[in-house]
Amino acid sequence: MAKLSSNMEDYLEAIMVAENKDGSARVTDVRDLLGVKTPSVTGALRVLAEKGYLKHEPYRGVKLTAKGRRTAQDVKARHVILSSFLTDVLGVRAKTADIDACKMEHTVSRETLDKLHAFLQKQGKKK
Repeated sequence: MAKLSSNMEDYLEAIMVAENKDGSARVTDVRDLLGVKTPSVTGALRVLAEKGYLKHEPYRGVKLTAKGRRTAQDVKARHVILSSFLTDVLGVRAKTADIDACKMEHTVSRETLDKLHAFLQKQGKKK
């Protein structure tokens, strides 16, 4: 199975963030979160649906499948770990850390991420 592009991972993360109480997200909310045009969102949703990451019913919203939710949660966790490291350890401003973490979350290795996470856990115990 081919790895998703960083753009596709961003769509899954945005869908998870935009979900309402019934677990579905509106296309317009995803569009606004990512700052893209509606046709870009619908094209990405089509691709992600074909790959089994979500179900999209026009005019009814988008719902992540179990596979899509796992991927979105993984992307979000990578973002949180990287952002925490940048702000808490390096002292980067939150807004800058958020932007940088978004770029880094798609390329960082699992080994590096695990080491960062362990380091942050250890630092938290010292406080």
